[in-house]
Amino acid sequence: MSAQIDHPKRHLVTAQEYLRMGETGVFAPDARLELIEGEIFEMAPIGPSHAAAVRTLTGLMYERVGKRATVSVQAPLIAGQLSVPEPDLALLKPRSDNYASAHPGRADVMLVIEVADTTLRADLETKVPLYARAGVPEVWVVAVGERAIHVFREPGINGYRKSMVAKGEHQLTPLGLPGVRIRVAEIFPQ
Repeated sequence: MSAQIDHPKRHLVTAQEYLRMGETGVFAPDARLELIEGEIFEMAPIGPSHAAAVRTLTGLMYERVGKRATVSVQAPLIAGQLSVPEPDLALLKPRSDNYASAHPGRADVMLVIEVADTTLRADLETKVPLYARAGVPEVWVVAVGERAIHVFREPGINGYRKSMVAKGEHQLTPLGLPGVRIRVAEIFPQ
């Protein structure tokens, strides 16, 4: 006897299921995927300006943060039971095993940075609210086309309570790393 289903039901994938699928080879090795609110999304291809901004930010963060934070580049972050985004950069609280035993979770994050050239709207409308619900204390969305950084602070269930857009010579300091300064103009080649 089989149960009758009146309508198709969606199955939301949990973070645990998603990570297990990756470990067992369900996805192609070169697949660029993220789990967002239980759904698996293919990430947009990385263009040259996006890649350049990620490389520049990575270098700046390694140089200025030192051992006060772990710089994580395009790696999984457990942002809740149904979400495993791969932010372009994340500054994580240092851990002796360098996160070899488990991917970082929301409590490990000091700052998330997303770089957007073709994905600005999706990052602002989907990822930023996701990070807010996860309690990520600060998010920067680097808008390559605008040569600007959208900054979000003070997370809550309904989003971030504080936001601003920084451009040009404006300097930003991550909340969790006083003394670290990034000038917006440093990120974009002349």
